[in-house]
Amino acid sequence: MPLSTRGKRGYCCIIMKNKTFSIYKIRKFLKQKGFTISKKINESEEYNIGTISRTFLSSLIIIAFFSVTPLLVDLTKEGMNISKDYENNSVSDLKKLLKKKDIEKDKAVNHKFLFEDILIFDEKPTDSVRLSATTIEELFKSTNYDLQDVRKNKLVKPISLTSLPNEIKKIESTQKRKNLFIQIILPLIIKENNNIKVDRKKLFSILNKSKNTKVEKAWLNSKFKQYGVVNKDLPTLKIRMDEVPVSMAIAQAAKETGWGTSRFAREGNALFGQWTWSGEGIKPSGADNESTHKVMKFKILQASVRAYQRNLNTHSSYKEFRSARAELRDEGKKLDSLGLSEYLDKYAETGKEYVRVLQQIIKQNNLIDFDEAKLMPSSINLESLI
Repeated sequence: MPLSTRGKRGYCCIIMKNKTFSIYKIRKFLKQKGFTISKKINESEEYNIGTISRTFLSSLIIIAFFSVTPLLVDLTKEGMNISKDYENNSVSDLKKLLKKKDIEKDKAVNHKFLFEDILIFDEKPTDSVRLSATTIEELFKSTNYDLQDVRKNKLVKPISLTSLPNEIKKIESTQKRKNLFIQIILPLIIKENNNIKVDRKKLFSILNKSKNTKVEKAWLNSKFKQYGVVNKDLPTLKIRMDEVPVSMAIAQAAKETGWGTSRFAREGNALFGQWTWSGEGIKPSGADNESTHKVMKFKILQASVRAYQRNLNTHSSYKEFRSARAELRDEGKKLDSLGLSEYLDKYAETGKEYVRVLQQIIKQNNLIDFDEAKLMPSSINLESLI
């Protein structure tokens, strides 16, 4: 049954065996047979409908975004809950500070509370007796405290003496006098470094938290005061709260006291020759009448070591020292006493000559051997440090 089609504008028909059927009749016929006839949507109409749908959907998304965003911001702030007092300026900010020569953002120093924890030693009653050099030597011998063993095994007996023996000046053997002096001050230096190490570990723990407790905030406040950080800047506290190389501390104590023989060391437990214009101290015998400074005196040797470390960690004269130390930390390197001592030229009036003498003392006496030495634990708290 042959089929043929022809059409003109809006008119179409099918001729079947000389019979003509209009579109209307064909539609009617197909409808009766169960077929559904639908009109084809014009492409432009389809495009317009799609555009309207997409526009409507985009509008809903934009409205929803601006409605939900404030809620998300509030939830984020509530979740972080970081007090502005202790807000860290991010790790990148700290790295920027470390690259600068003057890395401490908080340049001011509040001296009011710097030595508060040092003056506590003066308030504590002590019934200690100054031991003679012979007695101290016997004590070290009975406890197997020997420097050669320390150089080899890096372990130091936790013996804390409160003062130097008066007879140390009378010991004829220079090497024997030096060894005794090192044995006395070595545990004290490591002990103070341990205290800083514990504080630094706690500080890092707080920095890694998004929310701090009231106890942690109170602790931070006390440390800001202790290190003279005026604006409560965490990177500044992190830079100042750090250890002093053991070999460098021994060398400075040896230089300032003549290996423990000076009057300031024996009478005032002053190991590092720190000056004071207001506190209690010993006036140098060679000072003129117009001079008002004194050499600080301490109740025990431990207080002198703590005051020395606090001085290096806070005084403006040693910013370059702290900057160089922070760079070594940032690079994951050990604290190099010979390198860091280059920044102590302001410690004495002799400047670079003072630095040269310090480095000579470190080298000639192999003091770097003690940089990795650790204090044997006298309590559970110190066991984690070994």
